[in-house]
Amino acid sequence: MEFLANVIVAGQYAAAMAVFAGILTTIGQGNIAGKAIESMARQPEARGSINTAMIISLAMAETNGIYGLVIALLLLFANPLVTRFVEIAQQLNLG
Repeated sequence: MEFLANVIVAGQYAAAMAVFAGILTTIGQGNIAGKAIESMARQPEARGSINTAMIISLAMAETNGIYGLVIALLLLFANPLVTRFVEIAQQLNLG
């Protein structure tokens, strides 16, 4: 059963890395918004195109955070590797 515990711990580490990707996404979105506001302040006549590009960029960056959250939840609550390794351990009579 030590093997199963190692699989669960590995899943928790992977979930933590996926959540960390969401944190980095937030930092990236702040950079996107800051640069867009800076660009609009320098060139007010290009406000429309800058705003459109900013919204598209924020939407694309947000999907990374959502994917990280979904992967973290899957690894924590519906990890398919755990059931597979339990089956293998039972076949090999490991516990």
